[in-house]
Amino acid sequence: MNIHKAEIEKHIRDILIALGENPDREGLKDTPTRVANMYEEVFQGIRYTNDDIADMFNKTFEDDLYVEQENKDIVLMKDIDIFSHCEHHLALMYNMKVAVAYIPNKKIIGLSKIARIADMVGRRLQLQERIGTDIAEIMQKITESEDVAVIIEGEHGCMTTRGIKKTDVKTVTTTLRGKFKTDILLNNRLMMMYK
Repeated sequence: MNIHKAEIEKHIRDILIALGENPDREGLKDTPTRVANMYEEVFQGIRYTNDDIADMFNKTFEDDLYVEQENKDIVLMKDIDIFSHCEHHLALMYNMKVAVAYIPNKKIIGLSKIARIADMVGRRLQLQERIGTDIAEIMQKITESEDVAVIIEGEHGCMTTRGIKKTDVKTVTTTLRGKFKTDILLNNRLMMMYK
């Protein structure tokens, strides 16, 4: 899917007019172009499906990796900084920390790829819950492991700067797949590692 910058520029100019501003004044005359360029960058994830992202970051290692049949070893990467935008208000979701865990199944993913997946998934109009679901789906495709967990904590501009205006509210979501969903002891171990 392409991002149409010329259309964005036109509509941002119209929004400025609708706000009662003069889009031709010096401080605003380049604003539609700046916003279009910014949107192209911050919403680049819209261009890609989860399958596309899985293909893009599918770098795994299988050599010298011995995995037992009933493996419960956990790989956990936490405190991955991302941002996103709420699809309901286009408000910023910020101070977001993502933790991604999985149980290797004959291969492991390059660590930087986990952070890149989280970042790209966030660069869409999103819900925090869907970010977790999308990351888990992509991780399952790449690692071929059913056992994936994603924990996200973040703040939402639609809660903090408008409406109810509760500035210290954090939203925490969990997405649990495979053994993380069904094995209570494993789930407890994950939560201890996460803290």
